Amino acid sequence: MRPVFASGAASTPWWLIMITGIAAFIGGLLLLVSPGVTLLLLEQLLGAYWLVTGTLSFVSLCIDRTMWGWKLVIGILGILAGLAVLRHPLWSTVLIPTILMIFLAIDALIIGVLQVIHASSGGGSGLASLGILNIIFGLILWFNPLVGVRTLPIILGICAVIGGSLVSIRAFALRPQATHIQPPGTQPI
Repeated sequence: MRPVFASGAASTPWWLIMITGIAAFIGGLLLLVSPGVTLLLLEQLLGAYWLVTGTLSFVSLCIDRTMWGWKLVIGILGILAGLAVLRHPLWSTVLIPTILMIFLAIDALIIGVLQVIHASSGGGSGLASLGILNIIFGLILWFNPLVGVRTLPIILGICAVIGGSLVSIRAFALRPQATHIQPPGTQPI
């Protein structure tokens, strides 16, 4: 039995997985070759996505009134964020990655402190040094998030090129092999 990329009974065709891998590879190359323009394009796609999901949240609210408060908040925030990104593309290209870096800084600080606390209660010196590195990384991103913003497209590009290549290779390996067709009457019963 060959493995498939599936959840449940339906499987994804190998060629669709191949297209996804190729698209990730091309997107990664674009991020490496021209990070500014590509990041601007990705931000515009994100803005359009937020606008559409906000609108669909309102449509969902008209159809099904369960959890209407959350749907209303998600719809308003989605439409406002989508319009802000689409109306101010250059501003959002700097602001969104900067906010992401601040969230990553807070995350690294919290994880680092928890790792140091866990290491002091018997977790080991390896966990303590990892916690200290997380705290240092978090402080660097907290006080200078633009360092992360400048390196984010390059890191994303490298990950997309490697990931897209691996997905394409895996999809190529999963394609069905050609079967030999025998003339009628020569097939065994």
